[in-house]
Amino acid sequence: MSGHSKWSGIKHKKGLADAQRGKIFSKLAKELTTAARAGGGNPETNAKLRTLLQKVREANMPSDNVERAIKRGTGELPGVSYEEMAFEGYGPGGIAIIVEALTDNKNRAASEIRTIFAKKGGSLAGAGSVSWLFHKKGFIVVDRKAIEEDKLMDLVLNAGAEDLATQPETYEITTSTQDFEKVKQALNDAKIKLTSAEITMIPSNTVKLTGNDAKQVLSLVQDLEDHDDVQNVYANFDIPDDILKENL
Repeated sequence: MSGHSKWSGIKHKKGLADAQRGKIFSKLAKELTTAARAGGGNPETNAKLRTLLQKVREANMPSDNVERAIKRGTGELPGVSYEEMAFEGYGPGGIAIIVEALTDNKNRAASEIRTIFAKKGGSLAGAGSVSWLFHKKGFIVVDRKAIEEDKLMDLVLNAGAEDLATQPETYEITTSTQDFEKVKQALNDAKIKLTSAEITMIPSNTVKLTGNDAKQVLSLVQDLEDHDDVQNVYANFDIPDDILKENL
C-alpha cells in the first residue's frame, strides 16, 4: 500500500480542522476551475468535472464555492488561469516522491517546492526519475467492522475491482481508474461506509522507514501538501501506523 495513501486515510478518519478544510476547498476550487476551462461546465459531458463534483460533495464544500469555481473556468466570472506541473524527487531514506501542482506562476512554484525539498533533506530529480515506480489506480479503504471479508470480496470483484487486501483494521480495495466510480457506487449502494476513496498513484514497491528518517519524510510531505499550489503528493514510504498517527 502507498504510505501516503495510508497517511491520507488516517487523516481522513481523524477529521479536519477548519484551517485545513479551507485549504482543501481552495485546492478543490482550482481543480474545478481548471477542469471546467478544459472541458466545459457540464458534468454530463465533462468526465473530469463529474468526478471532481463527487469529490467536493464528500469534502462538504459549500455549493456557492463550487458554482463560482466552475463559472471562473467557463469564463462566466473573471478568474486566474492555472497551469499543471509535476515534480519528481527523493526524500530522506531514498523514498520516491511525485508532486502534482496547479499554479499561476510556474517559476515561483518550482522555486518554492525545490526549497521545501532542500530544507527537509530531500532533492528534486528530472522527469521520469521516479514516475516509473508508480501506477495510477483507484484506492478505497473500508473499516473491517463494516462487512465480512467474503461478502466484500464478492461485491467489489463483481463490480470490477482488481484486488482486495485485508489489513489489521481495514480492507484495501484497488481498482483501475476506469472502474473506480463503479466499485465505489456498488459500495455506496450496499450502504457500506468508506474510510477513504481516491484516485492515487500506487508504488510498485515501498521503502520501510522508522525513527528520524520516518519523521523527516512525514515533515517533508506535510510541508509539500501545505503549499498552496500543490494538489497531490505521492510517496512510496512504508511507515508504522503508530508513527503516522503521532505525526499528524
